[in-house]
Amino acid sequence: MIGGDAAWLGSTAFSLTRGLTNLGSSLFVKQVFAERFSDQVEIENADNLRRILASQVNGDEAVELSLALGEKQIEPVTLAPALAASLIELLRLVSSGRGFRMIPVDADLTTQKAADLLIVSRPHLVKLLEEGEIAFFKIGRHRRVKAADLSEYKKKRDTDHSDALSDLAAMDIDDL
Repeated sequence: MIGGDAAWLGSTAFSLTRGLTNLGSSLFVKQVFAERFSDQVEIENADNLRRILASQVNGDEAVELSLALGEKQIEPVTLAPALAASLIELLRLVSSGRGFRMIPVDADLTTQKAADLLIVSRPHLVKLLEEGEIAFFKIGRHRRVKAADLSEYKKKRDTDHSDALSDLAAMDIDDL
């Protein structure tokens, strides 16, 4: 992964590729975003599409779009609210210009990949696994972690950190 975010979008995984497309005078060849950063044209395209899609969202209602597939060919598309939200999040990540990788929730991760996603060392992750903080299983003698279990741990860890910071801020206010 080239720096950046790992995005957890429900059980939907996206293969982030761009087909052979002609935009203006530039010819783009299919490349996966996980292996590179977005270029300026992709950033602008993603941001425009994100704004268009976001303007069509109305609470928890399905999003109705009409896509022009060619001259005089319009295809209606209905996006479920969760899909629309996921696409908006994906477009936000592309338009940020930072690298990212999308991971299916049911993916089996190596300890190194899991450690990288938590931004901790592999030995520290192994310690968390052995202490029962994160569920894991073994294939032979190799530990594997489900992406969903890692995400659950990360949410709990982030909530605990946020609560601790709030408590510290409250103590500072009390000391004033």
